[in-house]
Amino acid sequence: MMRNMTDFTLSAFDLNRFVRETLDEDLGVGLPGGGYDVTAESVIPADARFSGVMDSRDAIVVAGLPIAAAFFAALDPAMEIELLVQEGEQVSPGTNLMRLSGNARAMLTAERSALNTVQHLSGVATMTRAYVQAMGEANAVLLDTRKTLPGLRHLEKYATRLGGAQNHRMGLWDAAMIKDNHILVAGGVAEAVRRARDAGVARIICEVDRLEQIEPALAAGASHLLLDNMAPETLRGAVALVAGRVPTEASGGVTLQTIGAIAAAGVDFVSVGRLTQSAPAADIGLDFTPA
Repeated sequence: MMRNMTDFTLSAFDLNRFVRETLDEDLGVGLPGGGYDVTAESVIPADARFSGVMDSRDAIVVAGLPIAAAFFAALDPAMEIELLVQEGEQVSPGTNLMRLSGNARAMLTAERSALNTVQHLSGVATMTRAYVQAMGEANAVLLDTRKTLPGLRHLEKYATRLGGAQNHRMGLWDAAMIKDNHILVAGGVAEAVRRARDAGVARIICEVDRLEQIEPALAAGASHLLLDNMAPETLRGAVALVAGRVPTEASGGVTLQTIGAIAAAGVDFVSVGRLTQSAPAADIGLDFTPA
């Protein structure tokens, strides 16, 4: 039984498959001698019951609790699970996040997969919130990138949304992003953009790293300019040249120390790869007691 929890759905993400494949990996399903939790099954009686509390040891933005609950429910459908905070909620150290009561073996087997998920996603959401706050009063919107762990993109981008960012491209399919290597092969910014436009691409993001590339990109049909590795004063000049004709995005080398000045330069967006590439795991624990 799950209390205070609605069904978790995420576009293009199969929760049941994710849970099954993650548990199968941990249990060694399909490997010689694999397919079970050797420690839990040899040490814990089959009918033993545990109660448990998951709590945060850090100040965090919470992300992934319904997914963690799904790991426990997959191994004990009768397990009582109560989520104590909302997804996206900012909590202080020592906050209880989830209460559990059910089969002890199931809890112990699912514990690491559940904690790994919540720790990682909460880490992403927490770092994202820090970047949003560091942008100050600027009107710019924080974007994530495609620098995600293979197989976890939809979850990591879900976590950045909880932290206050918007998603950039979800993949290679939903917009053209013309970068330096595309420009090199095409022979120039204008030619690269023209090819994408002639192919019928509606959303064309073009990276520029020099002010003189802006007008050719716009004239060829770019619908969004990515201003790459520009200092704040250069960004201000770029924003003035674009003059609101298309959205502008600052990218490259953005840190917590520099994002405030970058956002204040007047760009519409700031994209940060480290939100998903480098976020440290949140310190979250799970303590069990015999029920």
